[in-house]
Amino acid sequence: MQMIDWAIQATEFVNCNCAYGCPCQFNALPTHGDCHAIAAYEIGKGHYGDVKLDGLKVVGIFSWPGAIHEGNGKAFLIIDEKANEAQRAGLLSILSGENTEPGTTIWNVFAATFSEVLPPAFKPIEISIDVEGRTAKVSVDGFAEMRGEPIRNPVTGAEHRARIDLPNGFEYTLAEMGSGSSKTRGPIAFEVNDTYGQFAHIHLNNRGVVRA
Repeated sequence: MQMIDWAIQATEFVNCNCAYGCPCQFNALPTHGDCHAIAAYEIGKGHYGDVKLDGLKVVGIFSWPGAIHEGNGKAFLIIDEKANEAQRAGLLSILSGENTEPGTTIWNVFAATFSEVLPPAFKPIEISIDVEGRTAKVSVDGFAEMRGEPIRNPVTGAEHRARIDLPNGFEYTLAEMGSGSSKTRGPIAFEVNDTYGQFAHIHLNNRGVVRA
């Protein structure tokens, strides 16, 4: 069966319950033994077949009782209410890891770790992400609030800048590190404060990360 061609260029802000740096990025176990994460995406340019995805927003809320690769995770997707039926179907397919070469995108890899995928919600989503400035603000009424900011030197209060470069990664090639705080409600509820924050420009398609 031939895959439907798709591609997404977006800015993302991800916040999880791990310490700054996130052990996942280094094939290590999570800081506290489990993983709770929320990811926000603002699509600059994208398509799913002939369906344009430009300007749409998505928030994903995830939870695993142990390390991600051990499975038994839960996923809940919130899709921009502005998306029409074709756009909603396309985004849900991409974010479910469908029409993707196995193991080549974070969404395809994560899909194999979920034992429960909750019905999606379609809501207004407010997203503001400055990757280079390491700041973000995300709001989904009734479901999630996120805030991202630079890591601060604990002595001087000065902004600290660090980046992770993954030449063979399946999500990004370069990500800015920051501090994130989030509170989620609904089917997957948790709260984290001043934990791992990730800011990145991402470009993905059926075959994985599109590299410059």
